[in-house]
Amino acid sequence: MALLSLRQLNISFGGPPLLESISMQVEKGERICLLGRNGAGKSTLLKLIAGELTPDAGIIERQQGLNVARLDQEVPRDLTGSVYDAVASGFGLSGELLCRYRSLSLALAAGDEGEMPEMMEIQQAIDAASAWPLDQKIEQVLSRLDLDADASVAALSGGVMRRVLLARALVVGPDILLLDEPTNHLDIASIDWLESFLKRENLTLIFITHDRAFLRSLATRIVEIDRGRLFDFACNYDTFLRHKQELLHNEEQEWKRFDKKLAEEEIWIRKGIKARCTRNEGRVRELKLMREERRQRRERTGTARLQLKDASKSGKLVVEAEEVNFAYGDLPIINDFSTTVLRGDRIGIIGPNGVGKTTLIKLLLGQLQPDSGSIRLGTNLETLYFDQLREQLDPNKTVMQNLCGDQDTVMVAGQSRHVYGYLQDFLFTPDRARTPVRILSGGERNRLLLARLFTREANVLILDEPTNDLDLETLDLLEEMLADFKGTLFLVSHDRDFINRVVTSTIAFEGGGRIAEYIGGYDDWLRQRPSSPDEKPQPVVQKPAEKPAPGKLRKLSYKQKQTLAKLPAQIETLEAEQSRLHDRISSPAFYKDPAEQIAACNRRLAEIEQELKQGYAVWEELEAIDKGQ
Repeated sequence: MALLSLRQLNISFGGPPLLESISMQVEKGERICLLGRNGAGKSTLLKLIAGELTPDAGIIERQQGLNVARLDQEVPRDLTGSVYDAVASGFGLSGELLCRYRSLSLALAAGDEGEMPEMMEIQQAIDAASAWPLDQKIEQVLSRLDLDADASVAALSGGVMRRVLLARALVVGPDILLLDEPTNHLDIASIDWLESFLKRENLTLIFITHDRAFLRSLATRIVEIDRGRLFDFACNYDTFLRHKQELLHNEEQEWKRFDKKLAEEEIWIRKGIKARCTRNEGRVRELKLMREERRQRRERTGTARLQLKDASKSGKLVVEAEEVNFAYGDLPIINDFSTTVLRGDRIGIIGPNGVGKTTLIKLLLGQLQPDSGSIRLGTNLETLYFDQLREQLDPNKTVMQNLCGDQDTVMVAGQSRHVYGYLQDFLFTPDRARTPVRILSGGERNRLLLARLFTREANVLILDEPTNDLDLETLDLLEEMLADFKGTLFLVSHDRDFINRVVTSTIAFEGGGRIAEYIGGYDDWLRQRPSSPDEKPQPVVQKPAEKPAPGKLRKLSYKQKQTLAKLPAQIETLEAEQSRLHDRISSPAFYKDPAEQIAACNRRLAEIEQELKQGYAVWEELEAIDKGQ
């Protein structure tokens, strides 16, 4: 028997039904991922399953005694006290009694005898509620999740706080665990831990995520919400993508046939007298039904169209850092870091939360000064910054006002566009465009910030956690836009798949202020990184050309002359291959290829760019020597 059955559920919030006549069953041990556009109803469905919402119509059948726990997107603001207190709060009044007893026990152990009378009262209350076994459950869960019971929740990092909330959900022994964007704001190490834990525990899961690597690793079944309906696929994510493409193609063909027939019938009815004949009344009734069916058709939400206008080219050198050091007080953030960033580089920056990724960007952009070392900026830099905290949006103003004030037009790529038309490119309807930002979802805020940023020209783009809350289709489109961007990109992200698809090199924080640079994306870093803290990484740092001793004139050797003669042709060949790869990557069809082909293409592109960098450096050095002879 299924743990849970949904039958013909309907729910709406004043407009068209958000979920319309949906049905599904959940079996023990399944790991179901809910997919769909922002606002499609994924979180609403989780709330219906959790019993936090009541459907307008339909039946929810739960196995007797079914226990459902939900881990929400947002961290509750009312959590205080210790980790033990936060986890025990999952047991309600019994949890409060256990927390108070623990607090009094600690006070008594510290020598406070005055707490004894209350402690005896609490003990009797716990006995009466038969709550002692719950204390053992709390301790077991804390041990499984490697949590310190006495740590203060106020001092926890985002990743550990997520682990505490997971413990609070698990302590009640849920038959079904609901997870709403569980990887949001987690660093890669925390995501890896969560992924491994959920697989090891063999839990029954229903989860929402935008993290494709997390999705691929966990999901055994995909359920997509599209225009109020459920599409159920008992397969992995990559197989789902193929089936989904076939479904959309078949739907498009069916609608074309239907619309053609409807148009023919409309022509027939306008001929007049034949349609009034008794023998054609059935055909008239059928036409009325077709009209109603066409009227009720729910068109698929449009595709976001993301375009970033390239500014004039920056200088070839974007930034050069040499032996940079930076610390906050006694805490080292960056130790002896050097790098050279050239026009067109696409650099991913990875590391745990709070390690200093945003600080590094501010140093490289000249917004902070290093404690020692030097940072040289290139010329003609026009920078756009995508802020992970969304501080550039005014929550009390509408979407339109945040975009262009009180104007009704906006300049995009040198052309004037009406604000409603431009916002529809980012999936905002006119009604939504007049909505205050404070009531938007996280995904909508992200799209608005992208819309606002993309009205400006740039040749350096800084994306600080751009993927949080974006639906998967918008993520794909953002990747395509970045593939077309000709400038320089700095990307801070914990989305492993997004990093693999977008960047050509990765700067990794490896502890103690040590930072190293690697060719390729996240998977390439995994292969190249040190296996132990004592092992020296192999950073991608270009060695400066050796300088001749003062007064000594250098000459080209025969071998160097041969190298100089061959270099232009070699560079031309590499640039031609680079151009072909860029054309391939900029094609939307590229991202439908198998993941290993995409990764191989990105790796080759990174190799070519490194080879070109080294080739130009050698060419410039040899030419300088040749001209000096």
